[in-house]
Amino acid sequence: MNITVLVALYYLLPLRGGWDPVAILLLVVGLLAFTALACWQLRSILRSRYPAVRAIEALALSIPLFLTLFASTYYLLSQAEPGAFTEPMNRTDALYFTVTVFATVGFGDIAPTSPAARIVATVQMLADLLVLGLLVRTVYSAVEHGQRHRGSRP
Repeated sequence: MNITVLVALYYLLPLRGGWDPVAILLLVVGLLAFTALACWQLRSILRSRYPAVRAIEALALSIPLFLTLFASTYYLLSQAEPGAFTEPMNRTDALYFTVTVFATVGFGDIAPTSPAARIVATVQMLADLLVLGLLVRTVYSAVEHGQRHRGSRP
């Protein structure tokens, strides 16, 4: 699955329902699936003949998946609570907001105003730190390990 397919699914899949326990559970399950995917990808980097190439592929899938997961959550929250953000958000707005939070740019044109929206944004910020710090560092270490292991083969 590449970025184009992932973004197409984000725009094409029906995102209905409100901001309820099911939506929260889906976010948690999505984050657990993201974690499982990241672990599987690290293992494949370690075993790859070309670990650096595999690492780029892994990050090219993991990060867009992470972003579309949060964008979907923000979109659902905005639909359920029109006052959750400083302005109503369509899917593009939700993706834009997700990327600005991820990039720590925070333009300020869209901001969470409801407690639920602020909690989700805070969870994303904490998860961003993990993705940027832990995942990227772990992928880098896996590449180094894979290259050392490959270099020691006859």
